[in-house]
Amino acid sequence: MSSIVRRTRPCAAAFSEDDVASQTGTVIRVVSGNFMEMFDFFLFGFYANAIAAAFFPASDGVASLMLTFMTFGAGFLMRPLGAILLGAYVDRVGRRKGLIVTLALMAAGTLLIACVPGYASIGYLAPALVLVGRLLQGFSAGVELGGVSIYLSEMATPGNKGFYVSWQSASQQVAVVVAAALGFALNALMAPAEISAWGWRIPFFVGCMIVPVLFFLRRSLQETAAFQARKRRPELHEIFRSMVSNWGLVLCGMMLVSMTTVSFYLITVYTPTFGKSVLHLSSTDALVVTALIGISNFIWLPVMGALSDRIGRRPLLLGVTVLTILTAYPALHWLVQAPSFGRMLEVELWLSFLYASYNGAMVVALAEVMPEDVRTVGFSLAYSLATALFGGFTPAIATGLIAYTGDKSAPGWWMTLAAACGLFATLVLYRRQERRLLHVAGA
Repeated sequence: MSSIVRRTRPCAAAFSEDDVASQTGTVIRVVSGNFMEMFDFFLFGFYANAIAAAFFPASDGVASLMLTFMTFGAGFLMRPLGAILLGAYVDRVGRRKGLIVTLALMAAGTLLIACVPGYASIGYLAPALVLVGRLLQGFSAGVELGGVSIYLSEMATPGNKGFYVSWQSASQQVAVVVAAALGFALNALMAPAEISAWGWRIPFFVGCMIVPVLFFLRRSLQETAAFQARKRRPELHEIFRSMVSNWGLVLCGMMLVSMTTVSFYLITVYTPTFGKSVLHLSSTDALVVTALIGISNFIWLPVMGALSDRIGRRPLLLGVTVLTILTAYPALHWLVQAPSFGRMLEVELWLSFLYASYNGAMVVALAEVMPEDVRTVGFSLAYSLATALFGGFTPAIATGLIAYTGDKSAPGWWMTLAAACGLFATLVLYRRQERRLLHVAGA
């Protein structure tokens, strides 16, 4: 029976300390690019107000912030294209080469955003170049998550796929904590005016300085045994044809990912802006909450990934989506009634638990349902479409919902909708898999 519907069991074979160390080192090298991606994305969200002032000046502060978040979201529109083109490349030439290419593109986009002069210096060319940088980052990210997730699933020891694949998302949480710590240090060492004028660029330059280390780590990766064992590599036209014939699977996969991508960008990228601009808490409060959310995510993700290995993916996916539907909006509504550091931390930690519990099972489930010969492009396309249509624009949608409705807790409805999509996709995917297995058994 397929691994998506059965409970996986741990392998009885023992592993030596050298084996464990080797596996750990490989995981670190693989997920290093994920760190870079989320480091950049979080910085863009946290310094949205400063970026808005530097590149998107407008008489209306909300309009300026919306332009910034729309530019942030525009990068996600490139993800599906990156998923198709780079994903096909990875499925054709190998996981290792693909991961090096995606890191190079990500680094180019980050360097561009860090170095572009402001609107006051070069006019409309400034926001245009920032947009190009975001598009490069988005094109790269279109396959980064998929490439890393597939690599981890193929290198995982038997019965531990959920645990291994969860480190893809866990690495992003390290980036959130590091970026928040940098922001906290800047707040302590520089005046707010200095940070808004030029200090916000410092973390981006730090990210650029990390790139050579990440290249060194990824160059030492070995190709996965599962990919090397494949007797035949599909041609580009065959990969595209497979994606067209499996459009229903990709669409369901996109809906499955929607819960993950909306909740993640809501509790990490949007939280600093929500805390400062909506709840009127201090920058330090928002940073501390965000850092603690990153730590919470980092703890829960591998725990829930391992749990999905023991009890199965489906029970976890169904239970968490129902919990989210019932609690997302009420939790945010309770927060905005009396905003405080304590309440914001409590609500965000609850949303963090929901996100990590769902994501720990979702990512590996998505990898398991995709056809083996087009696994990277299929996974990446589903993930990228969800991020482009749901998650990437979450900060902009949350800002727009609050402005349109006057309800500061309105982002909770957006997370509720995403959870409903995840619930529906889970039911459809597993029902479809059961029917396929019954058909095969009957034949």
